[in-house]
Amino acid sequence: MLKKFIFGSAALAISACGNDAGSVTDAPADPPIEPPAFAVNDYSDTTNWLCHPDKSDDACSIDLTATEILADGTTTRLPHTPAAEPAFDCFYIYPTVSFDVTPNSDMIAGPEELNVVANQFARYGETCRLFAPIYRQTTLLELQKQMTAGQTAADDAMRYADVIGSWNTYLANENNGRGVVLIGHSQGASMIYQMLEKDIVGSPAQEKLIAVHAIGYETVIDPSTGRASGLPVCSSPSETGCIVSFASFRESSPPPEDSFFGKAQDGKRAVCTNPAALGGGQGDLKAYMPRQSLGRLAPNDYGVAVDTPLVSLPGLLSAQCLANDTHDWLAVTIHADPADPRADDIPGDLVFNGKVVPDWGLHLVDMNLAMGNLVDLARTQGQAWLDAQNAE
Repeated sequence: MLKKFIFGSAALAISACGNDAGSVTDAPADPPIEPPAFAVNDYSDTTNWLCHPDKSDDACSIDLTATEILADGTTTRLPHTPAAEPAFDCFYIYPTVSFDVTPNSDMIAGPEELNVVANQFARYGETCRLFAPIYRQTTLLELQKQMTAGQTAADDAMRYADVIGSWNTYLANENNGRGVVLIGHSQGASMIYQMLEKDIVGSPAQEKLIAVHAIGYETVIDPSTGRASGLPVCSSPSETGCIVSFASFRESSPPPEDSFFGKAQDGKRAVCTNPAALGGGQGDLKAYMPRQSLGRLAPNDYGVAVDTPLVSLPGLLSAQCLANDTHDWLAVTIHADPADPRADDIPGDLVFNGKVVPDWGLHLVDMNLAMGNLVDLARTQGQAWLDAQNAE
């Protein structure tokens, strides 16, 4: 503010020197710029990141070994190997996970933030450099209050300032012309849609977008353009600059009419892209399910005892996009065989007071269900983007 005041006063003095004193007219003053009501985070400090290539205690540098369980119960350990020199980047905004009791979370990563990075993002390290900022999100407790009372005390401006501030810092200090996949789930996906609509689409940063994988939150297709949040919807693995989005439900339990996830809005249909078959139809899901969900006292039951953080279940799950009058969703089919030792079901339903909440579908494991497909897709899209740059 002081710099602006001095500059404005000097300009007025120069103008006065070339005119009669009586003819000088003061220009209207610029309206004062109100400082934000919150402290602005410095994202050049890696303390404010969960995952960052320069961070010594990087939350993405973890054991992601999985146990593959075949239908006959035999198992194989699947090691996870990060890419040695990835040629592009991935930037992730995590979902609503904070157990903090304030409306917005603090900037200290707890077990819940570390757990969600392990389940939703770290595996992308097979193909890209990983960036995941901490941000002052709306907390779980505040979300519960918002759902019951219809009001919130959370500071939306603060959480968006964190997200866009971290993105702008990444662009300025780390990007250096590299392509980037934007990834997010639930609240994180909603932040990405805001970034696209407010700051990215139509800016030079759009040219760096390999793709957007924004899962588990509503975005709808503009029928006049065929775009969602300003981007085309991905229809093939080699397509770049496009968006992948879905909300997953069990094939046997489609979304109820009042479910937010996948709901058409104002006559516009929700996006459903099947990462196992972008061109349409049924596809096999390459799931990486958690051995033990956060907060559970015992490991999840997959029919066979495992000791790795993640579990792979080839052939058990497939999916296709379905639609009715009100919703578009990813319908997940479980190909169970009660005669074999492998479990015939998966965790992922939201349970409240001992009852499944059908409105939420498989929201809790949206990204686990398709993690292998999403990483494969990022690899293919990244290579297509690089090939296009090299051809110019």
